[in-house]
Amino acid sequence: MENLKAEAFALRRNVLDLVYRAKTGHIGGDFSVMEILVSLYGKVMNLSPENQNDPNRDYFVLSKGHSVEAYYSVLAAKGFFPNEELLEKYSQFHSPFIGHPNNKLPGIEMNSGSLGHGLPVCVGIAKACQMDARPSRVYTVMGDGELAEGSVWEGVMAASQYHLDNLCATVDRNRLQISGSTEDVMHHEDLAERFRAFGWNVISTEGNSIDSLCAAYDAAKSVKGKPTVVIANTTKGCGVSFMENQAGWHHRVPTEEEYRQAMEELSREEEAARNE
Repeated sequence: MENLKAEAFALRRNVLDLVYRAKTGHIGGDFSVMEILVSLYGKVMNLSPENQNDPNRDYFVLSKGHSVEAYYSVLAAKGFFPNEELLEKYSQFHSPFIGHPNNKLPGIEMNSGSLGHGLPVCVGIAKACQMDARPSRVYTVMGDGELAEGSVWEGVMAASQYHLDNLCATVDRNRLQISGSTEDVMHHEDLAERFRAFGWNVISTEGNSIDSLCAAYDAAKSVKGKPTVVIANTTKGCGVSFMENQAGWHHRVPTEEEYRQAMEELSREEEAARNE
């Protein structure tokens, strides 16, 4: 995962294969969240197959668990399990590679996808690390549609109350959810001010830029006395022209023609990134 920009497009192609083969998946959110996951696992977090059982490692929970195809692909690239097994078994009968994160697999802390749970769980993990004076940092990624869940804001309040500066949440702010625009379903503006009102440090950044994300996560590490949220402004379906900013691609399987066009576009983007 040395060239993270190129890796993000290569892993989108892997996601495309997963969804097309299994005939199921949340490809729009997979593509919006990809740079976030690649940045965290490729550069930011102290978390690897070698230290996954070390209590002093960093911790990660994908709260928006429906973007599991991206998560599995990044974990495979990091070496937690073979990608060949993932491609063969994803969403098959009796497979551990189910449609939401499964903690029976290496590298996955908890089953997630019942929205609103990831942040509260990470508050508990971060508090335990704080009490034990461990160096671990705790990360979670939420969808912006997920912020309509009340449990999220209970977690937000608790994190501030306990000054959990070892906690960093990310909002995949693609502004679309299964039923349309987040601003029509349950508006979130001004999201940054909402988090600040609860006592959080807020960093807004370009969420499909590896450089911007890594800078944001580095800045979060220096903040003391309060948790940080990175509001990652992303594009749903990022990387494929006909998927971008289309709510219909929240959960849809491409046709053969769409698969071929998407693969061609992603391959060009990957090649361009490798040649930068």
